Amino acid sequence: MADSSNKPKREVKWIPLLVTVLIGVILWFIPSPDGVKEEAWHLLAIFVATIIGLIIKPMPMGSVAILSLTAIVLTRTLGLEEALSGFQNSTIWLIVIAFFISRGFIKTGLGSRIAYLFVRLFGKKTLGLSYSLIGSDLILSPAMPSNTARAGGIIFPIIQSLSNSYGSRSGDGTERKIGAFLTTASYQGNGITSAMFLTAMAANPLAASAAESVTGQSISWGSWILASIVPGIISLIVIPFVIFKLYPPEIKETPKATEMATEKLQSMGKLKRSEWFMIAVFFLLLILWIFGGSFGIGSTTAAFIGLVVLLLTEVLTWSDIKQEQGAWDTLVWFAVLVMMANYLNELGLVPWFSDIMSDVVSTLSWPVALLCLAIVYFYSHYFFASNTAHVSAMYAAFLSVVVAAGAPPLLSALLLAFFSNLFGCLTHYGSGPAPVFFGAGFVSQQKWWGLGFIISIIHLIVWIGIGGVWWKIIGLW
Repeated sequence: MADSSNKPKREVKWIPLLVTVLIGVILWFIPSPDGVKEEAWHLLAIFVATIIGLIIKPMPMGSVAILSLTAIVLTRTLGLEEALSGFQNSTIWLIVIAFFISRGFIKTGLGSRIAYLFVRLFGKKTLGLSYSLIGSDLILSPAMPSNTARAGGIIFPIIQSLSNSYGSRSGDGTERKIGAFLTTASYQGNGITSAMFLTAMAANPLAASAAESVTGQSISWGSWILASIVPGIISLIVIPFVIFKLYPPEIKETPKATEMATEKLQSMGKLKRSEWFMIAVFFLLLILWIFGGSFGIGSTTAAFIGLVVLLLTEVLTWSDIKQEQGAWDTLVWFAVLVMMANYLNELGLVPWFSDIMSDVVSTLSWPVALLCLAIVYFYSHYFFASNTAHVSAMYAAFLSVVVAAGAPPLLSALLLAFFSNLFGCLTHYGSGPAPVFFGAGFVSQQKWWGLGFIISIIHLIVWIGIGGVWWKIIGLW
């Protein structure tokens, strides 16, 4: 008898795919409302079907995007050149190149070295250990746009090693010794670090691109970090401490952690040539992303410069670039989503929606409208299993309504963009790293959701309250 386990895993799930297509077809044949062009309505039908596909996943995201692009061209909703226009978007290439650069951190071992250095310095107590892991995440996040690779590929294995060294394992009643706390704190910290940098999460540039399409104002790497730095740092300090008080580990002192980190660093030896180059490129990128605009060097051009240096020094090879599947996958689905979002705006659908919704919120002052819609946007993430799907489905629409209500465009765009990361705190399926951390089995679903809701309240207080004061100081409103 043939071993069924050797059969390749099927990528296409036909029933979810038929549901996705059927939704698009139904919307397609509904007459377009007054004031909406027929091609705009047809593009909306394909766009909605695409978002449904990203949520229920009948195929990989890239395959769904290619299917949508083909449907757009075959139905003559847009021409081929228009349909392919998203691949020319510079923001997309910024995030793709950042994926390549992040591969250098993993390949050279520099990412793990940084994490172990933090553990050795600050890991003598369990709370300090959580801060050291989150600090490592923070250092790596500007150049690693895959928060799943950052948290799941570098931080999580260290958590597992530390937990095992203290006899904390899932399924045997020892989860609360240390594993449950480190898992929860590190996961929640990853959502904050992802919100702090334009290049820290793959959907951030998608939000920035949508913001420019809706408001006409671009969000630079520097303006993003300037707005996020104060509420972000406060959140990184407060959230682990709150978790420590609400969900305390049984083990409060962790001298073994520093010993383990020291042993790991000793086994790694001195910094290798490739790591020195990686450090140099990292600082070069930070300098160019912050100050490059003064010299006419944009963020994407800076990323190309960093990549070229890594290729010339052979820290990365072309083979490495070809094998970075996450980057090429992101290029495809990102380009298609950005293209559809741009043309929904150009064809007048987004302005039409804004006009209608502005009448609904016309009786509200813009601060109240912004507050209400931002909170609705945040908690609607309970219905999404992906940050990208949520941003694609709702970001532009909510931003257009808030701006139509009179809210400052850049302030509104940044607040919703920050929330597009922070709302991952709510569930065990709401972001890429969530299944990795929850799947370890240290924390029950009930506890995960309960802590997530409490943390969401803290996020609202910090980012709207303290963040609002900071944004007033820097002139966002």
